[in-house]
Amino acid sequence: MPVNRRSALALGLGGAAAAVLGTAAPAAASADSAPASVQDAFAAQTSRAGGTWYVKVLRADGAGGFAPVLSLRQHDIVYGASVQKLAVAATVLDKVDRGLLSLSQKVTLDAGTVLDGSGLYFHQTVWGDQITVAGFLTAMLLVSDNTAVRLCGALVPTAEINEILAAKGFTHTRVEPGSTPNRFFLGTTTPHEMTDLLARLANKTLLSPASCEFMLGILRGGSGYHDGVRRDMSSDERDRVATKHGAFDDARHEAGIMFDATGAPAAVYGFFADGMEADAENYGGTHPAVRAHALLGRVLFDRYARERVANPAARTASRPFRPYNGN
Repeated sequence: MPVNRRSALALGLGGAAAAVLGTAAPAAASADSAPASVQDAFAAQTSRAGGTWYVKVLRADGAGGFAPVLSLRQHDIVYGASVQKLAVAATVLDKVDRGLLSLSQKVTLDAGTVLDGSGLYFHQTVWGDQITVAGFLTAMLLVSDNTAVRLCGALVPTAEINEILAAKGFTHTRVEPGSTPNRFFLGTTTPHEMTDLLARLANKTLLSPASCEFMLGILRGGSGYHDGVRRDMSSDERDRVATKHGAFDDARHEAGIMFDATGAPAAVYGFFADGMEADAENYGGTHPAVRAHALLGRVLFDRYARERVANPAARTASRPFRPYNGN
């Protein structure tokens, strides 16, 4: 669902927010507790990539919470692109937790619902499937399926999504109305709010523990996105990173959670970058921002997730990738 800053007013975003989106001033990253290696890596990679960056990084504080590491324009409103699917999934699972939906509930996938661009359902060429809530949430979070967003909207209308997000304490993380009450654009967030959402997901306070485990298991899946933060990692290391990327027009985003070797959350990151018009058509791993995500991911993992973190926060079971064995 591609939108950009130039579309802000057309989509009904308030003038003040549109101004923030369009006039980000140069700023230096604050390093609240980052070691020099992390500061230097961040400065080098974002400078090399160019564009405008909006960032928040947290580390486990050893007491079940998280402490800030790096922040840059963390309260600026940005278009979340497909990173916003984290928030959408959370609203569907909120209704599951309240008994208003179930993961086994089925919806019909018809031709009028299918969107291309990202995902898998549009490749089928014929439809009519009966898909469970668990099934389309998996497609949306693992392979960023756009059609799955419409299936979410069929069960949680635009207004209700925003009401649930507001009730969870998010001020700027919103979807934007589309052509019907059940259709929407993915909308806006801030690095601060998205990393807060992920920190609460990691500690299993965003939703019920079962729903948090469900989301985290998908986001850590070995069949997911590997061009960014997880690119230069072993399969074991990749299994310890729950991540979601987003891309549109001149922007490339990625946000997620790193876990230590025991399964405890070790770090949370939110990398949002735009203003790279020259590479707008490159959605591959050679995009400058995506290259930066990969190098920063390696640095953060080595610094915060390689060793065991003394953190009693909720742990998440590993589901390592295994090749098909023919049985």
